[in-house]
Amino acid sequence: MRILLSNDDGYFSPGIELLSQALGDIAHVTVVAPERDRSGASNSLTLDRPLYLRRASNGFYFVNGTPTDCVHLAVTGMLDSLPDMVVSGINHGSNMGDDTVYSGTVAAATEGYLLGIPSLAVSLTGKEFKHLDTAARVARELVLKFQNKAFPNPLLLNVNVPDVPYDQLAGQRVTRLGRRHKAEPAVKTKTPRNETVYWVGAAGSAQDAGEGTDFWAIRQKLVSLTPLQLDLTHTGQMPAVQSWLEG
Repeated sequence: MRILLSNDDGYFSPGIELLSQALGDIAHVTVVAPERDRSGASNSLTLDRPLYLRRASNGFYFVNGTPTDCVHLAVTGMLDSLPDMVVSGINHGSNMGDDTVYSGTVAAATEGYLLGIPSLAVSLTGKEFKHLDTAARVARELVLKFQNKAFPNPLLLNVNVPDVPYDQLAGQRVTRLGRRHKAEPAVKTKTPRNETVYWVGAAGSAQDAGEGTDFWAIRQKLVSLTPLQLDLTHTGQMPAVQSWLEG
């Protein structure tokens, strides 16, 4: 089995190194990741300058671009054959609810999915990141599951893992995305040169976090598995828009 491994935290991230180790004895792993932290890059592609592919001393490849660039470049220009799976992570922090729209971790997996490759995005929730090994073990189990029984349809799976020891996990649950309240206001401040600058405000707290959501699962110490799709068409509004046009 051939796995393309990427992330949004950069090729030097301990999460991607641990994930590479966890998968290295069950698959041939190629790491192509951004040269620096590109959290929040979403699905952006770099079209205004060339991309450089370089190799670090540990064998990982890195690109001066976004997570989407990394996967796109690897699949369409670098690798001699398609990988059997794209795995993105381990992200330092959750990617739940509305976060998935902005997430570079999810974007790397999304690019694999768009290129016809089953893809996983793996994130460790919380803020302390004490148990990256738990997320790595969960990712390994999912890859082994795929090896033993391939999923019959195109797959884009968003995986969030509680930051607890593996033996404290309460199991796994297939979930839907929850929703957050709107983000906190941007923070306005001054530089030492008296220039006005802004920091993007913190993400909003969970709003739709009831049973069955990813937020709920993490509170229960369950691994959250959310299958994602990319059809953004709001089919329910199509008749209303037609009536609005004709009215």
